[in-house]
Amino acid sequence: MPDFKFSEGATPLDTDEAAGLLLSHITTRGELDRWEQDNIIRAHLWLDKTKPKDILNEQFIRELHRRMFGDVWRWAGSFRKSDKNPGVEWQQISVSLRNLLDDARFWIHLGKDPIDDIAVRFHHRLVYIHSFSNGNGRHARLMADVLLENIFGCERFTWGNVNQLSKSGETRTRYIAALREADNGSYESLLAFARS
Repeated sequence: MPDFKFSEGATPLDTDEAAGLLLSHITTRGELDRWEQDNIIRAHLWLDKTKPKDILNEQFIRELHRRMFGDVWRWAGSFRKSDKNPGVEWQQISVSLRNLLDDARFWIHLGKDPIDDIAVRFHHRLVYIHSFSNGNGRHARLMADVLLENIFGCERFTWGNVNQLSKSGETRTRYIAALREADNGSYESLLAFARS
């Protein structure tokens, strides 16, 4: 696999993960981005058709990632087997994910917090867990959007113009800064970014 240059804040792949590329004809980062985006569009179409409501479980988390990246990466939908930064230790992924899903169900059941707050906290923790070798930000944003749309019946977030998030630039810089603030318990910037 070619040595792709990843955007600021993106998780680089180790050699074993990079070997999981299913499309040997890809030679540039632009080609990889295009193939991944085509795969993600098919995942959106699947979501629009099925409108799943039972999403707060490990099986759905994995299935959505597989549908987003399974035509490009052999490991799509499988939890990573190496440590990443950010990310919990790879051996702790299942436990951390189970805790997040339990918390999210509790937040929803309690009904005290604004819906956007719940979706942003869910997104942030899912990014922080970093369940997969790559695609965690895109996956976590889509999971938050599915939570908003299919569970709460609300509009998806705009994520500061989601099309600009995979490329380095001002939009991505704002997103990464908002995630770092959320790491310290301050969600205001991430909330504002999600609806911008």
